[in-house]
Amino acid sequence: MRDAEQAPLVAHLLYRLDFGGLENLLVERINRMPAQAYRHAVICLTGYTDFARRISKPGVELYALDKQPGLSPGTHAALFKLLRRLRPAILHTYNLAALEYAPVALLAGVPARVNGLHGRDASDPEGRNPKHRLLRRLMLPFYDCCYANSGDMLAWNREFIGVPEHKSRLLANGIDAERFRPRAAGEPRPELGAGFGPDCTVIGTVGRVQDVKDHATLLEAFALLRARLPRQAAGLRLAIVGDGPLLPALRAKAAALGLDSQVWLPGARNDVPEILRAFDIYAISSIAEGTPGSVLEAMASQLPAVGTRVGGVPEVIAEGVTGQLVPPRDPQALAAALARYVEDPRLALEHGEAGRQRVLTHYSMPAMVAGYQALYDSLCERKTPFRKSITSCVE
Repeated sequence: MRDAEQAPLVAHLLYRLDFGGLENLLVERINRMPAQAYRHAVICLTGYTDFARRISKPGVELYALDKQPGLSPGTHAALFKLLRRLRPAILHTYNLAALEYAPVALLAGVPARVNGLHGRDASDPEGRNPKHRLLRRLMLPFYDCCYANSGDMLAWNREFIGVPEHKSRLLANGIDAERFRPRAAGEPRPELGAGFGPDCTVIGTVGRVQDVKDHATLLEAFALLRARLPRQAAGLRLAIVGDGPLLPALRAKAAALGLDSQVWLPGARNDVPEILRAFDIYAISSIAEGTPGSVLEAMASQLPAVGTRVGGVPEVIAEGVTGQLVPPRDPQALAAALARYVEDPRLALEHGEAGRQRVLTHYSMPAMVAGYQALYDSLCERKTPFRKSITSCVE
């Protein structure tokens, strides 16, 4: 077995390393993959925040290219120079924002190139933008693999982009079911904001506050829920955890609805597992998703989940078994689904227990890490000088 210093390098290229589901799972994979298998570097097109401190594996270097809005040809040049210096075995790009840099990697001599489809932009939730589709098709020859993290995204990649079967695969998200767990018997509810007492019913969500998550609809649904259930209204609370460009506007909307004392908007937090154990119901109001890691974390925490019927959400939430599905941008339907759990705590418990079992069976963290390592192994075996020294993690 080779030493960690001799392990091939994977360079991860993404738009920004900040609080988010994709970013959280990237960090988990880096931390958990055996050091003797691969080294890692994280390259951010724009920059990174304190979230980067979650990378606990020694020797992982971070780089920020400070990309400017628009084409920014200087970013291509900076990446070329960096890749020539780092000499990675694999460039792993994430989503559309980093897709166009595969030709730079090829010119820089990077042997293998991978793109991951983890979701779509709010401006194009169904993937219909012809320019985006054209870019994906033009970049396809420069990639050795274009995987997806949900069956919906995998099918879309094959049908509309033309990704051949030998270049595509499904790599499902994984969850640490020990960190994300339900409250134990007799364990007190973790404290949230002021007014979130132990007798409250807390509806919560975790995710970056941006257009694609459509938290405004969730806020509207919460207001409708309180009107729909006047007897329970005094004890209903909503928690929206996460930072992002729309957080000030969302706080202003909560104030305009007169919900300041019922809605908690703390921004980014580093204690998400504990926060989830303070929730009673989980809600996701996104207009586009891949496989939503936040929902899997909530299910692992034994929460019933209400989610929008978009992307990979229906693959995660089993309708009528682990949660409920509603149309996107429909606050009335979302409020009705939430009301069902508020009025029937037994059903909430039943769906929560089924959700945790589903995570344990289908979305384990070791399986996710093994899947990505197996992909890297197969690429290195075919395309890099490290192929003779690789022992697959699945052997």
